[in-house]
Amino acid sequence: MNVKDRFIAYGYGAAWFFLRAMTERTAYRLFDRIADRVWKQRGTQVLQLEANLLRVLGKDTTPQTLAAMSRKGMRSALRYYCEAFRMNGWDRSRIVDSIDIADEDNARLAAAIRSERGVLLALGHTGNYDHAGAWLIATHSTELTTVAENLKPEAVAERFWEYRRKLGMEVLPHDGGPSVFGTLARRLREGRTVCLVADRDLGASGVLVEFFGETTRMAAGPAALAVHTGCWLHPASLWYSGPGRMGIRIHPEIPVPSEGTRQEKIARMTQALADAYADGIAAHPEDWHMLQKYFLADLDPGKTPRSARRSPGGSFGRLQPGGHVAPGR
Repeated sequence: MNVKDRFIAYGYGAAWFFLRAMTERTAYRLFDRIADRVWKQRGTQVLQLEANLLRVLGKDTTPQTLAAMSRKGMRSALRYYCEAFRMNGWDRSRIVDSIDIADEDNARLAAAIRSERGVLLALGHTGNYDHAGAWLIATHSTELTTVAENLKPEAVAERFWEYRRKLGMEVLPHDGGPSVFGTLARRLREGRTVCLVADRDLGASGVLVEFFGETTRMAAGPAALAVHTGCWLHPASLWYSGPGRMGIRIHPEIPVPSEGTRQEKIARMTQALADAYADGIAAHPEDWHMLQKYFLADLDPGKTPRSARRSPGGSFGRLQPGGHVAPGR
């Protein structure tokens, strides 16, 4: 491990230690101040967040309104880290009682889990998906599998994997090959629950979708797994519903189309996922943690990775540390 990687690893280790010792109120205030400082510096991530939010809010949005929303967005993105460094110290009641979910959505989720058909929950970069996963395990007694990126340095990646394992999740490190897809398919056929963050094309291929009136690419994995296994495919939206609280919405199932080729089915289902993500983001834009270039119009085609220009295939989203300020994001 080189000096830079060692410094990063020690920094994360110190954060996990000292943040656990703080009161919750103090910890949240500290991360709000960090977020505000980053926001005031008007760096690349803040400017890109505003460019992304402008698609959601509309091009007629005033600079003042956009700036206020991006400040909330930075606070939301940094809140994920505050909670990640502290969540292994939360007891079951803290995890469960701080979730707001409509009875209809909870019943929809429970029915899918009881069916033993396998449930795939496809999330976007919103809210705190670790909190949502821990709540799901605690309240529905389901075995949950997710995928994590191989972050650098490895010591940081291992800390995040272990953090999620302590929350009760099975974490599959992403190796870029077909083995993870096969493992996820087996878990779904066993009647388990899989959660994937899949609103960006981070794998070997992606599907072109319309999103807030523009074009972007999203991971094909959730739709491909549903076509392959016949599992339930439910989009899920997350947002912060108050201090220390989070809201969850379980959207209706996206069924596998009865007609079309495999690729056509995947494309149609991924567009349906995009529509559900857009619905959730429009309701809570401040909790969309998209601090990177996202829309094709913002990307230089000459610099777009070759993998991102392939036809729809078997890529899948990866559950990573939240926001877009972690190593490897």
